[in-house]
Amino acid sequence: MTDTPARLLNLLSLLQTPREWPGSELADRLDVSPRTIRRDIDRLRDLGYPVEATKGALGGYRLVAGTAMPPLLLDDEEAVAIAVGLRAGAGHAIEGVEEASVRALAKLEQVLPSRLRHRVSTLQNATIPLTRGDGATVAPQTLTTLAGAVTGQERLRFGYRAGDGAETKRLVEPYRLVSTGRRWYLVAYDLGRDDWRTFRVDRVSDPFPTGARYTPRELPAGDVAEFMTRSMSRAQPELELDVTFEAPVEVVAARLPAHLVPVAEGEGRCRLRVRTVDSAEWLVARLAMVEVGFRVHGPESLVGYVREVAGRLGASVG
Repeated sequence: MTDTPARLLNLLSLLQTPREWPGSELADRLDVSPRTIRRDIDRLRDLGYPVEATKGALGGYRLVAGTAMPPLLLDDEEAVAIAVGLRAGAGHAIEGVEEASVRALAKLEQVLPSRLRHRVSTLQNATIPLTRGDGATVAPQTLTTLAGAVTGQERLRFGYRAGDGAETKRLVEPYRLVSTGRRWYLVAYDLGRDDWRTFRVDRVSDPFPTGARYTPRELPAGDVAEFMTRSMSRAQPELELDVTFEAPVEVVAARLPAHLVPVAEGEGRCRLRVRTVDSAEWLVARLAMVEVGFRVHGPESLVGYVREVAGRLGASVG
């Protein structure tokens, strides 16, 4: 890489990840010599970036956070992505993120050029979130710790609470964080179980990186989305949902998540027949939020749960 400014930006991008980088690994990543890396590190220090170096076999370079840290350098696409993400932050199940997102967005939009502010507004106005959190919030520091371990390819220890309440300790090689809109999940290779696992992040406690690096393994499925679909299908049995709505299909479809697609059945009426791994609790809430008359034909477990919820609601105002 002969373009020095571009190389410095790439080097800075690597150093901003929460890990220590050996000089030889940086040289391999940027396709330059270790001597060039040393010169580039000196240039970054001259620009005010606090790059710390440690010696020895396990030594390397890392960027130290502090009050002297110059502003982050963002290209147009990165700035737009961050601004849109902050605006959408209140729709994610991250504890306390709404206020923090507003503060960060206010600072970012002050320095965005007008062309980017227009792009952010256009994209945000054309986007409608179909799902929200369901009470299972995640502490921001937990999410950032997991994300740092994924990026830095660093083994991670944490406590985990299973669905039945059982508490265990886990040592994993984190692969990816996945947001479904309602929940966050960590896809990782569990060293104690010698197998791949999917962890709900709201059930993770006290995560900390061990400092041990690893080479990412190959997922047993084609990609993370396919792996998550298989994993969640195994964890929760499918329901054969069958619901009739007393409203036109376009009205109902606009108020349901994208994976629940109704079909028109005559004028002013439609029907939803689909296999889903969504929980009965969540499905009842989503059906009620459509705000039109509907009838649940199946499965029986869902019919019974609707009756139970209807009874509790009726009693609350009786």
